[in-house]
Amino acid sequence: MMPPEEESPDGDRDGGLVLLHGPKSGSTRKQGCDPFAQTQRSKLQHRRARINQQINKEMRMRAGAENLFRATSNHKVKETVALELSYVNSNLQLLKEELEELNSSMDVYQNESESISVPMIPLGLKETKELDLLVPLKDFISEHYGEEGVLYEKEIKEFMELRQAMRTPSRNEAGLELLMEYYNQLYFLDSRFFPPSKTLGVFFHWYDSLTGVPSHQRALAFEKGSVLFNLGALHTQIGARQDRASLPGLNQAIDAFQQAAGAFNYLKENFSNAPSLDMSAASLTMLVRLMVAQVQECVFEKMTLLRAQNDFLARLQLAQEAARVEDVYSLVHQTMSQPHVKDYVPFSWTTMVQVKSEHFKALSHYFAAIALCDCPAPSDAELLEQEKAFLQFHVTMPEGPSLRVLLQDPEERRKLGKAHLKKAIMKHEEAMRIHGLCKILRKMDILQEVLSFAHKRSLSKYSEIDHEEDFFETGEAPDIHPKTHQKPEIKSPNFSQVKVTDLFHRLGPLSVFSAKNKWYPARRVHLMRGENGFGFTLRGDSPVLIAGVIPGGCAAEAGLKEGDYIISVNGKDCKWSKHAEVVQLLKSTGKEGVDIGVITLQGSDCPKAMDRKAAVMSSGSGMLKSNKENSRKSLMNSKSASTLLVWSKKSKRSKKSTYSGVPFTAVGDNEAMY
Repeated sequence: MMPPEEESPDGDRDGGLVLLHGPKSGSTRKQGCDPFAQTQRSKLQHRRARINQQINKEMRMRAGAENLFRATSNHKVKETVALELSYVNSNLQLLKEELEELNSSMDVYQNESESISVPMIPLGLKETKELDLLVPLKDFISEHYGEEGVLYEKEIKEFMELRQAMRTPSRNEAGLELLMEYYNQLYFLDSRFFPPSKTLGVFFHWYDSLTGVPSHQRALAFEKGSVLFNLGALHTQIGARQDRASLPGLNQAIDAFQQAAGAFNYLKENFSNAPSLDMSAASLTMLVRLMVAQVQECVFEKMTLLRAQNDFLARLQLAQEAARVEDVYSLVHQTMSQPHVKDYVPFSWTTMVQVKSEHFKALSHYFAAIALCDCPAPSDAELLEQEKAFLQFHVTMPEGPSLRVLLQDPEERRKLGKAHLKKAIMKHEEAMRIHGLCKILRKMDILQEVLSFAHKRSLSKYSEIDHEEDFFETGEAPDIHPKTHQKPEIKSPNFSQVKVTDLFHRLGPLSVFSAKNKWYPARRVHLMRGENGFGFTLRGDSPVLIAGVIPGGCAAEAGLKEGDYIISVNGKDCKWSKHAEVVQLLKSTGKEGVDIGVITLQGSDCPKAMDRKAAVMSSGSGMLKSNKENSRKSLMNSKSASTLLVWSKKSKRSKKSTYSGVPFTAVGDNEAMY
């Protein structure tokens, strides 16, 4: 992973937002989707926004009524308020049911091909309110940076436009890049405008994706976490829309669900105390497991496309893959049934997961049956390999003859196959029964078609192998040992894929000009060149540091001090200037002298201390620190695969002395005297 870099506006970049691969800052992804486009998905999102607003209104009314109920002692008023509360609670329940139905609209997000596939569960995007940052950021720039806030209106508006665009990302790679781009800009916003000791005074409002309940916080971490959630949700929508009847479509679906699992898992591990239920640890654990299960389902479908259907070992592998899918969906169902989760997860989701668990258990027994019944007995050359595979196939060995006899005797194979089919039919019927309990799933024709087809196929096969002269009682088939040949991978977001440049780079390098640093008011000093030059030593780049001042020299008499940073020379901004550029400006001064603008960081004691700090900030490998919700420090280790952002700065410090007209008495390494 390549770490994002803080670059000079005079470098190769144009100061805009830059992709690692693709167009520069004028890319179409900054526009988002047309919010007025009448697609099925946009209509759902509009309905979600409307329901969220109504829930917000009803909750405010309920809070006011509850306060009045507690405050009043008038019996009649209490009765009236109690009646109003029952009305409001009834409205909230209806809105909750409407939102649940909306979250259950899985068919809208599925692909439109004619192939029959079991629907996947996608997530709707979290909604947010518009945010006006113009005044707060302008005020902060004036107060903290000592510059005219009005000069940065263009940058502030560009950031607000980016935020507005990311509210409606397109359901493709450009939409993902848009969310990543905005998240990366939040790092710079955090560093520039959110000091550790105070807030900016703005609230970030987001609605819960599952319940519609509004939440707000001043912490920028809430904004970051919500964007991350939407990144995962968008991956689920992209995964659900793939045509899983083809190998490329399956691979894309697998990748999308793995990326979604990675986003939710990163959110769970790095953000805590989220104010909304959909971002709680329990909810995110459930979502990660759901995504992993959907990946496993796609892997099974991929196996059915790749494996030869008439091969004994291939059918055993399919049976074990199906058992693995059943296993992971059972775990998801257990997670959804937990007390802190079941109250807000849509009933259709819980039912769908349970249906899939039963359906794939039935499929595992079906493929075991056709492996035994449709494939011929093994030859002597094949027997050893089939014995080895069958030895690890069942959880417990089936009753009856030895394994070798079982595999070589067609009648024994038929008996065991019949037992597996009997269990498959029972599980198919259980899946159909659970499916019938949910009104929303009953409306899903494609799911009904899949379940019905699988059930009829098992019945047909059972009728085919069932003989009238069978007087033995069909035994209980043992469960199949779950096994997969492609373990799902939880892919953490790779935000370095979309490289951005700080919109507010004109404020200066973040190593100095950040919200956490404080400095004394800028000073303008007029210097005349003496016989031995100006009498100071310079070090580093962007900005250049005054590392030493010669006692009694011109610089000392003018009031320059060790630890000062040069921010301008003769009115030219030098915050981003390289060492050689500042030297050239100083050399070009005549007898009239030079005006130098400098600042001094508060708390800086000596140039050596400043150099140590600069060396730490210039280091290519920072310390790894979890981006907890209420922590605003984002030093990331570029080698960690689990980091969300890898923010480090290339060394800006000059490695050699570049210019001097006088002896280097008492001048340290890497310093030059002028």
